[in-house]
Amino acid sequence: MPTDPAPPPLSERSTLDQAGPSSAGSFGRYKLLQRLGEGGMGEVWLAEQTEPVHRQVALKVIKAGMDSAQVVARFEAERQALALMDHPVIATVFDGGTTPQGRPYFAMEYVKGEPMTAYCDRHRLGTRERLGLFTQVCEGVQHAHQKGIIHRDLKPSNVLVTIQDDRPVPKIIDFGVAKATARHLTERSLFTELGVLIGTPEYMSPEQAEMGGLDIDTRTDIYALGVLLYELLTGALPFDRKELRQAGLSEIQRIIREKEPPRPSTRITQLGPASTEAAKNRHTEPRRLVSELRGDLDWIAMRALEKDRTRRYQTANALAADVRRHLNREPVAAGPPGTAYRAGKFVRRHRFGVAAAVTLLLLLAAFAGAMAVQARRIARERDKARLAAEKAERINAFVHDMLSSADPRVKGRDVTVASVLDAASARVESELAGHPEVKAAVLSTLGTTYQGLGLLEPAEKDLKAALQARVAVFGAEHVEVARSLNALASVVDDRGDLREAERMNRQALAMLQRLGAADGEDGAQVLGDLARLLEGLGDSTAAEALYRETLAVERRLGGQRSEGVAATLNNLGVLLGQRGDWAGAEPLHREALEIARGIYGPEHPNVAAGMVSLGSVLEAKGDFAGAEALYRDSLAMRLKLLGPEHPDVTRSRYALAGLLQARGDAERALRECRPILALRGRVLPAAHPMVAATLQIEGLSLVDLDRAREAEPLLRESLELRRQSLPPGHRLVAASESSLGACLLALRRFPEAEGVLLRGYEGLKLSSGEKHESTIKARQRLVALYEAWGKPEKAREWRARLATQASPEPRPAEATTAAEPRP
Repeated sequence: MPTDPAPPPLSERSTLDQAGPSSAGSFGRYKLLQRLGEGGMGEVWLAEQTEPVHRQVALKVIKAGMDSAQVVARFEAERQALALMDHPVIATVFDGGTTPQGRPYFAMEYVKGEPMTAYCDRHRLGTRERLGLFTQVCEGVQHAHQKGIIHRDLKPSNVLVTIQDDRPVPKIIDFGVAKATARHLTERSLFTELGVLIGTPEYMSPEQAEMGGLDIDTRTDIYALGVLLYELLTGALPFDRKELRQAGLSEIQRIIREKEPPRPSTRITQLGPASTEAAKNRHTEPRRLVSELRGDLDWIAMRALEKDRTRRYQTANALAADVRRHLNREPVAAGPPGTAYRAGKFVRRHRFGVAAAVTLLLLLAAFAGAMAVQARRIARERDKARLAAEKAERINAFVHDMLSSADPRVKGRDVTVASVLDAASARVESELAGHPEVKAAVLSTLGTTYQGLGLLEPAEKDLKAALQARVAVFGAEHVEVARSLNALASVVDDRGDLREAERMNRQALAMLQRLGAADGEDGAQVLGDLARLLEGLGDSTAAEALYRETLAVERRLGGQRSEGVAATLNNLGVLLGQRGDWAGAEPLHREALEIARGIYGPEHPNVAAGMVSLGSVLEAKGDFAGAEALYRDSLAMRLKLLGPEHPDVTRSRYALAGLLQARGDAERALRECRPILALRGRVLPAAHPMVAATLQIEGLSLVDLDRAREAEPLLRESLELRRQSLPPGHRLVAASESSLGACLLALRRFPEAEGVLLRGYEGLKLSSGEKHESTIKARQRLVALYEAWGKPEKAREWRARLATQASPEPRPAEATTAAEPRP
């Protein structure tokens, strides 16, 4: 129930006491605690019920002196109206009766809450969360309507938000001016006093403002819900409260019946400095809030606020359904009214002050204006369509010529996709120089196709050219420019320059945020890519936060089983696995793989990536046979789909090589490493992260085969590559130091091995934690060092440290996890 900020003590305000209840501050089974508020006809008290159950209730009693036959009838109507309803969003009625003085009362659920708008603002709920609460209110109103009850005074103070099971739940209270539509609630009809506004003007429907009360139906509550939605979205009312309250009765009626409120997005722009506070209360900024409201939410709110109730939503369920369609990114049933309809409304508002001839002229003028607007719109659309057709025609002609070059009758049978792309790329500048937008689109497509083929150098060249072309066409700040930046960053990432890729992605994200486009598909793509880069650079905390933000955006955009959701689930699982949280990673990888198979079928590069990720979990759990089967199936699938020299094939080979080395099968591990390193300098850049990782596995395999002298230069090169590309203290740098230390130990160069092993251990402890398998493996190597060196005291010291941790199934300390991020 609504509460006063600081209610006076009972002794100071007990109107019931003044009326002489059976005992001071109580009557019957109820003990009065404090008055919570009062309305036109009743008082609401916080009371303690003593039997048959002990609980706090809200007690509503007719005011002394207000118990006329009409008021009693209305009060009785409210009591019986509430008793008819059984819905979690509507406050429950427990009991009813009369006081010893004959004043009717009823006891209902005491709602420890606050007005809906105040709750949302205090917790700074975003638009989505506010809409979620609003749909629950609609469901409660729908229930009341099905019981034949109209509330007629829906407003924030009559919709309280309370906390149940740690989540907010709205509660509708105060059916004090409710009207029965389908039955007689008492033997006396519900009486509406003529000449008195029943309800609250700010939330009152046009038909309710007529005051007759004889033609009110459920759609009057739809209008009030529209006002509530408007206030939730903007923090302001459709009509200025001060202006409305200062007007006379006839002016209030005129405003409600005739004046059109601004759209919610427009209202934000009219608030001036207050728009900043309104946006802050919605956890955003004014420009982004306007962008959120423009379109669907404008249309939904304005349809609920239609003056003509036949054009409103006809039920509360229909209004809630349209809000859910907006939340699910589906087309909404509401839409902007046409010009003819707006003109008709204008004429109807002024029908008494306009002569027939003037009305006819206005109609003709409105019609002519509408036709002119329509003609201009058609002309713009025609020009736009013509330009789009010309653009499509030029792209189609270019693609046709490009594909024709692959005709074996022209170039012979040994035509490759790469050669076709090379020829097309060479022609772009000369053939499309006069059409920069088309040129940018073609170059972008060529660049991403090169990248898909693993040809990073031409991919980067064409994507840089596409970026320059789009800046020239659209300017430095545009969604297309942000897309180009993100695409180029992806190639820079693939060639191993993580820091530069991060800089470019941050630039793209900031641009999308300034343009109000960060909550869409482009924003999700950039967020996910930036998370992968931060993960690669060792900032797993920031990466996890971005992954979870990306996942929320992807689910909002595409549902629970989209491509984006599958990719982000997989990437988040990779991050958790690298921390050693395999229990958290496994369900994410299994769900991602299931979604990918459902979308792509049994054979697809993304399915192969998901198999590697799930295999890494099985490997960590000691199921080497299951992991090897997944790695080999993934390798076979990628070889079939992508060919032997694609970079993604190397990921499957690396996963398999790491597993074989961990199992002690060094010979077979070497056989998988060598095809990867054979691509160095051709398909993989010489300093690519996969090169460093594979050098490490090859070096460890050689150590296992007692060929430590051959292993040492490989492990030193792996360490140096990682030091050059990764920040100090990165776990992979520490892992490489530990691997090199193992090699030096095998060569019995104990003093040198000690320094390297200690640095590796300290780095792994700081980056991965004491209990991570990599850190435990590093401690095991230190024990082995001191035993071989003849230093038993040191060996015992490190063995004691080792004994405090449960050692997992042995895996190479340097193995990152075979799991791989997916685009």
